[in-house]
Amino acid sequence: MALLPIRKYGDPVLRAKAKTVEEFDETLKTLAGDMIETMIAAEGIGLAAPQVGYSICLIVVERGLIEDGEEPAAYVNPLILEKYGEKTTMEEGCLSVPGITEDVTREANIRLRYQDLAGNTFEEECHDTLARVIMHEVDHLHGNFFTDYLGPMKLRLLSKKLNALQFEAQKDLIELRKMGVA
Repeated sequence: MALLPIRKYGDPVLRAKAKTVEEFDETLKTLAGDMIETMIAAEGIGLAAPQVGYSICLIVVERGLIEDGEEPAAYVNPLILEKYGEKTTMEEGCLSVPGITEDVTREANIRLRYQDLAGNTFEEECHDTLARVIMHEVDHLHGNFFTDYLGPMKLRLLSKKLNALQFEAQKDLIELRKMGVA
């Protein structure tokens, strides 16, 4: 297993639409394991493949932080079939947007279709925190951030921090290219 560099707000890979996973092989399993290790080391609750530079439809969730006794889980090609229930507002942050947290309103429940690392297809009802985390991570697969849910006034207030992150992301990208990673 290996820790992967987390891409920051402003890195172009984070705004690209991720590609559907078609090969369920050892490379995918290794990437999922590395993502889980990276997420845990960064003290995150979820991580999407674009956040570590892979524009594919793969997310991981630290389910143990949501429900005792659960293991981290990988969701391949996750598709939210339905969002429903009362909308709730909670503070969200993101490993790709360090130092910024804001209130985001989302539905309380989702119906999710996904594949496991072997390619088997499942449907699951997810509620409350799990639903929110999956919605947040699936947003990354479509090139979206939690900041996209904020109003223009809030974005203006955050513009200095977001611009600083974009500048940092560009410096990081130059370093990753020098290392042959990007």
